[in-house]
Amino acid sequence: MRGKIFSGLLAGLFTLSLGLTAVAAEDHKAEAMKHAQAAVDSGQKGDAIGVAQHAETAKTHATAANQANPNPHLDAAIKSLDSAIEHGNMGHAEIAGKAAEEAMTHLNAVKQ
Repeated sequence: MRGKIFSGLLAGLFTLSLGLTAVAAEDHKAEAMKHAQAAVDSGQKGDAIGVAQHAETAKTHATAANQANPNPHLDAAIKSLDSAIEHGNMGHAEIAGKAAEEAMTHLNAVKQ
């Protein structure tokens, strides 16, 4: 009897942890999207450093979301964010902004 109760408790905890992982991944995806959009907005204003800073924060969240729930669109978004960071740091606001837009496209394609 104890074994069945213990097994039931373990199964319940496992199910709960899967649910929490999905919620955490969704939260990180939402944060990544928020900062990627801010990077796009900075690019439209010609603020290359702003693109790089927001893209860096977006990348942190996209990476966390990808660790919790791997997805090829998150991989592609991270690559685009890397490009946005690189070009933003070089002062290329327009190119960095376009890379941030690509990241947004991939983040929007992620189904969690």
